[in-house]
Amino acid sequence: MGDLGGTSSLSPLCLWIPVFIGVAVVCMTANVSADELQRLEHPAAVNKADTSSLSFLIIGDWGRKGTYNQSQVAFQMGRVGDRLNIDFVVSTGDNFYDDGLTGIHDPAFQYSFSDIYTANSLQKQWGDVEAQLNPFLHNIDHRWFCQRSFILHTEIAEFFFVDTTPFVDKYFLKPKDHKYDWRGVLPRDKYLSNLLKGLETALRDSTAKWKIVVGHHPVRSIGHHGDTKELLTHLLPILEANNVDMYLNGHDHCLEHISSTSSQIQFLTSGGGSKAWKGDIDKNGKDGVKFYYDGQGFMSVELEQMNAKVVYYDIFAKVLHVLNLSKGLHYAI
Repeated sequence: MGDLGGTSSLSPLCLWIPVFIGVAVVCMTANVSADELQRLEHPAAVNKADTSSLSFLIIGDWGRKGTYNQSQVAFQMGRVGDRLNIDFVVSTGDNFYDDGLTGIHDPAFQYSFSDIYTANSLQKQWGDVEAQLNPFLHNIDHRWFCQRSFILHTEIAEFFFVDTTPFVDKYFLKPKDHKYDWRGVLPRDKYLSNLLKGLETALRDSTAKWKIVVGHHPVRSIGHHGDTKELLTHLLPILEANNVDMYLNGHDHCLEHISSTSSQIQFLTSGGGSKAWKGDIDKNGKDGVKFYYDGQGFMSVELEQMNAKVVYYDIFAKVLHVLNLSKGLHYAI
């Protein structure tokens, strides 16, 4: 038992932003209603000569105190981050294994985060349930910024971070040996209704050139967990109706790219931050699958006004797969 009274397997999404910005993120909404997502402004625009481009890394399912090649992945992230002069890092969740942080003084925070992602280019901000969400962690490591659901506004893109864990029925019906902390989530139906309403409104009102949604659980996947049926039912129609360009996720310990066969959405999995699941693949679910890698690694994204480039890397920073998107024309792979 830790400072916050227990463990949990919730998977909050984290934004890791360079320290040279000064203030990592600036809240744009003072008083938000229950169904309104908090909006944050990324201030990198005032720190970069070119505000018409954006670059970032994506890593997920990583916190294992450097083991299972976590340290090797972190090292290569530093090299790629330096080369691309990244603006921030997105974590797709499952940040501390096996059951999150036991409290704000859990040494796993240092052993799995602060002591691992040490490269100059990665001096930025990240979290896990109430312990990970606790603002005190920012005092321990200034890079850490973590919430359940929020919007990040940048010059050319908006990122919609969505808490997908409460959507999954089995966490409530068959939790097995896991202990979940649902503070702030119950009653579940009301929480999900407000979240979906807030997301739908924000996506509909967004005028961003690129709309990118981030969740821990996959909408589409041929990995160990496969498609998340609750997200196919409740989240996917909202994404398709509002012209979302990319859905980023972790959860499956692999690297993956699936193109929607009914919309422009690209489903991009980055869950190879440490322990991977070799050979764990659904060979019958390959509809729209462009790439699958059952090892460790990470992703980079470079955005411009009309073009995007997504690159998948292994633990040696070898390029495994490249996705090029062209806005207003067609998506080229």
